[in-house]
Amino acid sequence: MTVRAGREFLAIPGPTTMPDEVLRAMHRPAIDIYSKEMLDLTESLLSDISKLFATKGKSYIYIANGHGAWEAALSNVLSRGDKVLVLESGRFAIGWGNAAALMGAEVEVLKGDWRRAVRPHEVEERLRRDKEHSIKAVVVVQVDTASGVQNDIEAIGKAIKASGHPALYMVDTVASLGCMPFEMDKWGIDVAMSGSQKGLMTPPGLGFVAANARALEVHKKAGMSTPYWSWSEREGTENYRKYAGTAPVHLLFALRKAIDMLHEEGLENAFRRHSLLGEAARRAVAMWSEGQVLGFNVAEASERSNTVTTVTMSNGHDPAVLQRYCKDKCGVVLGTGIGDLSGQAFRIAHMGHVNAPMLLGTLGVIEVGLNALKIPHGKGGLEAAVAYLGDEVAV
Repeated sequence: MTVRAGREFLAIPGPTTMPDEVLRAMHRPAIDIYSKEMLDLTESLLSDISKLFATKGKSYIYIANGHGAWEAALSNVLSRGDKVLVLESGRFAIGWGNAAALMGAEVEVLKGDWRRAVRPHEVEERLRRDKEHSIKAVVVVQVDTASGVQNDIEAIGKAIKASGHPALYMVDTVASLGCMPFEMDKWGIDVAMSGSQKGLMTPPGLGFVAANARALEVHKKAGMSTPYWSWSEREGTENYRKYAGTAPVHLLFALRKAIDMLHEEGLENAFRRHSLLGEAARRAVAMWSEGQVLGFNVAEASERSNTVTTVTMSNGHDPAVLQRYCKDKCGVVLGTGIGDLSGQAFRIAHMGHVNAPMLLGTLGVIEVGLNALKIPHGKGGLEAAVAYLGDEVAV
């Protein structure tokens, strides 16, 4: 017997559950890709993407997921043999570095820890030791969706500046854009990238890259550039060149609606919503962890992200058993542990199209599963989340 009904709810960190309004926006005929309507749609989206990144620089739309946007960012500012410093805090900066290596860059990893954020002073120290300025770019993620870490991108930018090193500062915002503050120009970021399927509430398939004036100047001499990814190839009067060919019209319809919804809510309100829901999830996990089986992957509370919470399981308990129960019996799909946390953790996403009923329902289902499977845990997790939101959300 199950207690589920209707479609599954995705409490995974991408592709996230999409608003019905976004799904409906795609349910219309395609338009002439050479028309003024298409030109206006493109210009409005490029402008709004730059605003989301908080930059006066140039933004680009790619028919690609985040991995494609990684390649776009790298290929436009690097040449083969250039050295990239990867700041480890989980799986995804390492993945970006692996892409750079396959593309012909030399990659150095500033060793970190899957349980903590990047330490800005370590970045500054490493760059100061690079007297020859052999490091051409520093890459990091704002939120790592595997570990659940949130890095202090502003502090890392200050550390790079304090070192006096000319390396480009490049940031992955796939799991953070539209969910939490990101200030590309203010924080000294040269290149930023993201994807459509998380905070931007749109199907997978769109990647975004933003570049400041310094990055655009470096691009002129970059030796990795290829026709599809090249920023130069995306210039010109023909609108189709902005997509290197046929535009992904229906994904653009979806993105337009999703960004409109963010505008209607207000970015600051969206950031506050994610902060509230992230803390509510953490309050629940903190209570459950008293059973000595569940725990936070990220050790320091201040370094836990507002978009995904990674929960470890120990003492011989398999998170996959809990995940199967939640999915098969209750229709809630939890994120699995990946990379170094494979078989050791599950993940609760609270990003993008998520509200209190969605999160509280997810937390309630997890408690049902913990009870049904006799997994030792502290009681009152859901109540703690409810109490927190009741205290914080004003009448």
